Amino acid sequence: MPKHLPLSLLLLRLGIFIVFLVWTLDKLINPDHAAGVFSSFYGFESIGDSVFYVIGAAQFILILLFVTGLFKTWTYGIILLLHAISTFSTFGLYLKPFDNLLFFAAWPMLAACLALFLMRDWDTLTLGKKVSLA
Repeated sequence: MPKHLPLSLLLLRLGIFIVFLVWTLDKLINPDHAAGVFSSFYGFESIGDSVFYVIGAAQFILILLFVTGLFKTWTYGIILLLHAISTFSTFGLYLKPFDNLLFFAAWPMLAACLALFLMRDWDTLTLGKKVSLA
């Protein structure tokens, strides 16, 4: 294994975690904003605050498992899937790139999520089970 691979994967995991943490806190602290996002990009209208508290709580548990490296196939996979849905649901914004520059940050993060998922067995700086890659 390359010397710096585990540290690099840990840093990818921490970077992805930070983004998901802010998105999670948005659901818990500012459910009205989260409702606007869900309405604009996912087509879900009239979702009550309590639904966002439940989604936020479930997402908080998921990202804690993710950042600690537990259940890697499941947690890394779900994070990848959630971010892919988020990235592709805003596809129309990419057709006007200079009006929506910040949305393009989703693509390198999607690549990071995919890379982390594909290299999860080499992500050894975790609380999860150690895998022998000999």
